[in-house]
Amino acid sequence: MSRCVSVLGSTGSIGRQSLEVMAACGMTAAALTANRDAARMEGQVRAFRPKLAAMMDPAAAADLRLRLADTSVRVAEGMEGLMEAASLPEADTVITAVMGIVGLRPTLAAIRQGKRIALANKETLVCAGELVMEEAARWGAEIIPVDSEHSAIFQSLQGCRDRGEVKRLILTASGGPFFGYTREQLVHVTLSQALKHPNWSMGAKITIDSATLMNKGLEFIEAMRLYHMPPEKISIVIHRESIVHSLVEYCDNAMIAQLGTADMRLPIQYALTWPERTAGPARALDLLSCPPLTFAQPDYGAFPCLSLALSAARTGGTATAILNGANEAAVARFLAEEIPFGRIAELVERALEQVPAVPSPTLEDILAADEAARAVAMK
Repeated sequence: MSRCVSVLGSTGSIGRQSLEVMAACGMTAAALTANRDAARMEGQVRAFRPKLAAMMDPAAAADLRLRLADTSVRVAEGMEGLMEAASLPEADTVITAVMGIVGLRPTLAAIRQGKRIALANKETLVCAGELVMEEAARWGAEIIPVDSEHSAIFQSLQGCRDRGEVKRLILTASGGPFFGYTREQLVHVTLSQALKHPNWSMGAKITIDSATLMNKGLEFIEAMRLYHMPPEKISIVIHRESIVHSLVEYCDNAMIAQLGTADMRLPIQYALTWPERTAGPARALDLLSCPPLTFAQPDYGAFPCLSLALSAARTGGTATAILNGANEAAVARFLAEEIPFGRIAELVERALEQVPAVPSPTLEDILAADEAARAVAMK
């Protein structure tokens, strides 16, 4: 069980809920990091009194230093601050809740210190999964997933003696706000519509990824790396109720699933307390008031981002980094209302066509592929 935690991305949705769980479970904070929200960070620092606070944005770091001048908390900035927060000796666990490929290098830094990684940054495994898992094995670091779907699979595998007994991993997807739409209908959807997720309260980027179903494609890639599963042993089903968070099917055709409310505090807490379970702040599931549980096949034609992700997963190498980089850039453009919803998939596809995929990549290959893909998507 974790005792002292560094939270990378503490002012975001996952970061804030992580601090709720830590407070409920009596855990302390070694370091907190954020991008530029100095006002929220000040409140978190005063509540948790970490040794270090780091802001990616230098101007925000300067602001935070003034705000915390009456405390002994040291303020760092940029990637160097993020790396230091991930490596502090006081922390036994690092929650990686920063968004995007920016989380890759600090996650590797924490792994090389042998820490437990409560992984909420899916891009780390999407872009560099083989490298990250090899480093974790080398340094004896635990990687415990925070994503609700991967936490559900992790929990459903606890009774598995041999991964050879696993027939299939089944990822569930809510279908987002546009379930049942045709590709033609999706051309005209607006930003405000795309940001209205039916079940989960999340940050803007992941909410758009859920609307395009790219999020499920990224989770497909993440499952391959995290559980060392070939793509043919992973399936995706639409489950609108978001109660069954994912399942494992075994060779005898038995299925084990994890059920719960749509409350991210439960998988966050399990990542911090595993292999123990403790009382926490997550809401209980009332089976007597549950709606009927339904399952459906994804519409790959209407949601091409999902097909692109699965194709990149099968290609491997830097294809997944190209996919992720182009998607991050395209979603940022959609959030800025520079492009329509349907252009997200078009820009990702263009990047996959124009940027060559490198097999068995180094970290430098991965970062170069990400940069090239973003350049294509920004044209």
